[in-house]
Amino acid sequence: MTRRNAAESLIGVPMTGLHQVEHVMGMPVSVELTDDLPYPTLATLAEGVFSWLRLVDELFSTYKPDSEVNRLRRGDLRLEECAPQVRAVVERCADLWRATDGYFDVYATGGLDPSGYVKGWAVQVASDVLVAGGAANHCVNAGGDVRVRGCPTPSNDWRIGVRHPWEPLAVSFVITGTDLAIATSGTYERGPHIIDPHRGVPAERLRSVTVVGPDLGLADAYATAAVAMGEAGLAWLARLDGYESAVVSEDGRCFRSIGLPAL
Repeated sequence: MTRRNAAESLIGVPMTGLHQVEHVMGMPVSVELTDDLPYPTLATLAEGVFSWLRLVDELFSTYKPDSEVNRLRRGDLRLEECAPQVRAVVERCADLWRATDGYFDVYATGGLDPSGYVKGWAVQVASDVLVAGGAANHCVNAGGDVRVRGCPTPSNDWRIGVRHPWEPLAVSFVITGTDLAIATSGTYERGPHIIDPHRGVPAERLRSVTVVGPDLGLADAYATAAVAMGEAGLAWLARLDGYESAVVSEDGRCFRSIGLPAL
């Protein structure tokens, strides 16, 4: 479909090109393509994004019994028998487990669940494919995980509103730039669902963690790990190279890194 979405995260920016929204991976995903390309070319590029995300859903969904992730969980499939995308993600998640002192743990709930990396990774891959296809100016938004490249219009930066952690129709701050990956994790939608793997209990100290940087898969995993860490995640986020952050604690305190590209 090519309609405007009432939940659009872009703020006050007139759009040209193509805007398409589909429900995939259990969430609304919007694609904005603003290059001056023929409409059939833009439509083909957008369909490529959604085809890719549908494939990701088939491979990684924890809700589909026949997904490769669920077959791995049950022992019906060995890792070496999986699609190359699944093998690559599982290996990357092992790297992230080491990089986060074990706080990003895809086995924290008892079975394999790489969801804390997969959504951001999938959108990052889609964005890279769009660039390779000639769509250097675009925004892909998957349930609040956002990858922007280029500009929405000449001489304008993208402006991405990050949802207020208590007020669903409000934003807590606006991220602005031309080449950004923005991931937010927290407890404000699904409650305390992220497990602190060192204690084996849901993490409840941080209401919202937003991470901004060059790679959406990493930003997604870092945000998830920081929620699991609780307030110790503030110092850990400050040490990340090339990534900025904003945190809202469960008791309403706000923290942000000095380099956060926010209005």
